[in-house]
Amino acid sequence: MLNIQNLKCYHGRIQAIKGVDLFIGKGELVTLVGANGSGKSTLVQAVCGLLNEWKGEIRFENELLAGLKPSSIVKRGISMVPEGRMIFSTLSVLDNLKLGAYTRYRKKRMAEAVENDLQMVLDLFPVLKDRASQPAGTLSGGEQQMLAIGRALMARPKLLVLDEPSVGLAPLLVRKILSTLEQLRNQGLTILLIEQNAHAALEIADRGYVIETGRVVLEGAASDLLNDEELKKVYLGKDYCESYPKNFIPLRCCN
Repeated sequence: MLNIQNLKCYHGRIQAIKGVDLFIGKGELVTLVGANGSGKSTLVQAVCGLLNEWKGEIRFENELLAGLKPSSIVKRGISMVPEGRMIFSTLSVLDNLKLGAYTRYRKKRMAEAVENDLQMVLDLFPVLKDRASQPAGTLSGGEQQMLAIGRALMARPKLLVLDEPSVGLAPLLVRKILSTLEQLRNQGLTILLIEQNAHAALEIADRGYVIETGRVVLEGAASDLLNDEELKKVYLGKDYCESYPKNFIPLRCCN
């Protein structure tokens, strides 16, 4: 579904991505993990049309994405949940969700389908239904992350891209978010999950890529990466795992 070849991305004179290849098949949950500054978010920005300076090839359903505006990429079926959520804090929860479907509301015949999708999102995150009329800025951090995911789902994506959804959340809320992503994958949605929380991401993913200073240094089945000794040492160290409660996520751990 998504095929990236020899991607090179730049921030001015700084090369942030150095020839990355990445593939996501339909129905997969693929995670890209790495430390802060490794290039994860830059790659996502290139895919979603938010970065102008890049070279290489990005294909979605065999269509080249080079030169397309973000709105055009959304229309083709890629929705992004940005790092930091970026909700509209003064608008209500309901209005935030409806804005996620802005490319579809322009077609009157889609109005009924949009309402059906809205009900689906509210069923997925019942707390949003209870808070529907509240300003989004009054939600907790976890509720705002649910809102950001729900807003992206309102575009009815073929590929859902999430950039660091666990940042700033308590472990129990992270578990809720990741469990929801598993549920969506099991329903057939294709997902690209960008995460610094490598162990948690690999626990739910089908495959994974490890990026370091703009290069993919490891890739493979998520279960294989969880058992990779080098990855354990660098990203899944014992101290890291023990910083979470034992009931956080089933951990195949790090000893």
